[in-house]
Parts: sequence; structure tokens; C-alpha cells
Amino acid sequence: MFTFLLFTLLLIAIPSAYVSANEADSIAVEQLLRQGIKEKNDANLMLFYGLKLRDIPYVAQTLEVNKQEELVVNLRELDCTTLVENVVALTLTTKQGSTRFADFKQNLTRIRYSNGVLNGYASRNHYFSQWIDSNERLGIVKEVTGKAKTTPPYFPFVEPQVLKCTYMSAHPELYPMLKNDSQAQQQIAKAEAAINGRTVRYIPRRLLNRSRKELADVLDGDILAIVTKKQGLDTSHIGIASWGRDGKLHLLNASQIHKKVVLEPMTLYDYMKQHPSQLGVRVIRVNS
Repeated sequence: MFTFLLFTLLLIAIPSAYVSANEADSIAVEQLLRQGIKEKNDANLMLFYGLKLRDIPYVAQTLEVNKQEELVVNLRELDCTTLVENVVALTLTTKQGSTRFADFKQNLTRIRYSNGVLNGYASRNHYFSQWIDSNERLGIVKEVTGKAKTTPPYFPFVEPQVLKCTYMSAHPELYPMLKNDSQAQQQIAKAEAAINGRTVRYIPRRLLNRSRKELADVLDGDILAIVTKKQGLDTSHIGIASWGRDGKLHLLNASQIHKKVVLEPMTLYDYMKQHPSQLGVRVIRVNS
């Protein structure tokens, strides 16, 4: 269990010069946290906070707004990654019994940066496989992968993905804080090499139409990372799992299609059928 003592030992002081936020964000965060404290014993906090952020506009690249890397807090505009990061940070802060914006910022830093340390652009967990690894090391999340002795083995995580993350080092010109920084480019390439060649497991798209009983390894509030076959990438989209009244799995996500945060009305299976490059989902759970 993630205890307050562990949180205290791992806190990282964030100089104010390295935080980009406005008063509206701090007010919104503390309002949400006060609501979450009232619900924390009865609600699935990941879903609770995700649903609270519905209808917030989708805006891409909200973290790419500064000349140097800063902790960006922006609950007025979200993309798929910042939606999940903010929901996890709100969840952790609530579990710690806090309603303070300062504690939320500490949690957001720990989630977003490798080993919880903000140390320039390259320290951000840019690939979601990096994000998973870092947050597992910190005891914040655990990836769900099934069991080797099931029949078939690891069901429903029956497909392997060999990580080949090269997109950022191959296309530095696409990243404003990376394109003119040779040192950061070297650091990104090193981070890619650290995860490449590893095999991870995912639920293939063809199984996502199964019932809640058959996909019992997926719980409401789990993070779903959509595995892609796009060259150089590991995942292409992330969101939060929600089992619908139809008995099927749905995705709560910051949607480029809907241009806002939505609980996708179509099933995840149907959603992914419309995106041929999407192969399936990895499942990541915030520790209790």
C-alpha cells in the first residue's frame, strides 16, 4: 500500500520557477480534491475524477508551451496523456488525505518524470512504456499481464509486443524543445535504448468484445494503453477503462475526434475497429 510515510520520504522540492500553472488551475484542483475526499471510501477514484473532467476541451501538446521543461498544470485543456496523469495525481493526493495544490503538484511531478525527478526535457516519460516502468519503480502503478499457467497462457494478454521505440530520436524536428538540443537528443536516444528489445503483453483487439467475466483482469478505473503498429512507437493513445451497462468495455479519454474528454459511447472494440493501426491494450492499475 502506498503510505503517507513513503510519500514523505520521496517528496521532491519543485522550485516555483519550474512550475507553469495559473490560479484557476489551483482552485480547480483543490475543489476537486475536496470532493474526492468525501467520496474516497465509496468511489472508484480513477473513474470519479475522470468523469469529473468530462467535456474539458481536447488540446494537443499542452506540455510543449515553454522554452525549457517545466511542470505544466493545466486542467483547462487536456490531451490523452495529461488527462490520465491528472487523474492519477488527483487519486494519489486523495488517498494521502490531502486537498492541497502543493501536494497535487508533487504527485504530478513524480508521475510525469523518470523516477519522479524533473531534470530537463529528456527526463519526462515521453513513451508510455517509460511511464509505466518509472511509476512501477515508484510503487504507484502495476501493469497487469495475466498468468503464465492459465489456458491459454496469459489469457487475455495473449499477444506480445517487442518494444522498438525510435520515433523521437528519428524525428527530433517535430519537438520544439528537442530539435536544437543535441544533448537532449542523446538522452532521448539513450532512454529509448533502455526499453527497446523488451517484450510486453497486451490484450489483442479481437478479444476486447468479450464479456466482463471473460475480461475479469480489466477493472473499472484501470489505465488502458493502446498498442500501435506505427513505426517507432509503442502506444498511440491512452484512457481509462469503464465497464458499460451493455456489459462491454468502454474508454474514458481525451478525444481528438470529439474534441473533448468523453466516455466513448461505442465500445472499445468498435472504437478500435475504426483505427486499423491499433492492435490492442496494455492494462495498468494504480496501486491501492
